[in-house]
Formats: sequence, C-alpha cells, structure tokens
Amino acid sequence: QVQLVESGGGLVQAGGSLRLSCAASTRTSSNYGMGWFRQAPGKEREFVARISFTGSNTDYADSVKGRFTISRENTKNSVYLQMNSLKPEDTAVYYCARSSGSVGSRYLKDYNYWGQGTQVTVSS
Repeated sequence: QVQLVESGGGLVQAGGSLRLSCAASTRTSSNYGMGWFRQAPGKEREFVARISFTGSNTDYADSVKGRFTISRENTKNSVYLQMNSLKPEDTAVYYCARSSGSVGSRYLKDYNYWGQGTQVTVSS
C-alpha cells in the first residue's frame, strides 16, 4: 500500500512563500507522475500542478502559473511545491497524489493514491 504524507503547510501573509513536501512510502513511486491538488471550503478539489516521472514535463493551472513550481527528487521519493507570491485565494487544503501513469494529468480520476492533505492559509 502506497502512503503519501504532505508537510509544509501553515499560515502566511499575502505575498509570502511556502514550500510543500510530499513523501512517498515506496521507491516505485519514482516511476509515476505526481500531482498537487487543492480544495477550498465549499469548493471542489482542483488541479494545481503535475510532474512526470523524470521531472522533465510539468503542467500548471492558470491560476498558479508563474508563482508555483513543482519539482521532485526520486532518490528521496519526494515531490515538492514551491509557492511564491501567495494570495488569499490560494487558501485551501493541498493534496499530493500519485498518478496511475508516468506523466500525470489535470484530472482527479487519473490518480489512484492520495495523501491526507496539508492546510495552507494566506491572510490578507
């Protein structure tokens, strides 16, 4: 059973930065695409960013493009989300997920393992 554990969330002022980490319990997770999603209160879970298994292919939601950067270290079975220039509308629970394929996608249905989430709160 694959376990994903997120960390790095917290409270930050608008304009600030946070770095989220996601640690996978299995070495084989390095063979799969990984993604970050978020869910704000009363809203559906939405795509934030994804990265292919090699790290060479990434994709971002328009709302975070230019501010967030996804990366991975396969030797550490870890994926990261560097979040800069944070806005109050970025407030949400952020989830790490492992894709069923090697690239990942923007769609929840293509991910079969999920972490428990980490809260990010951006104050104005």
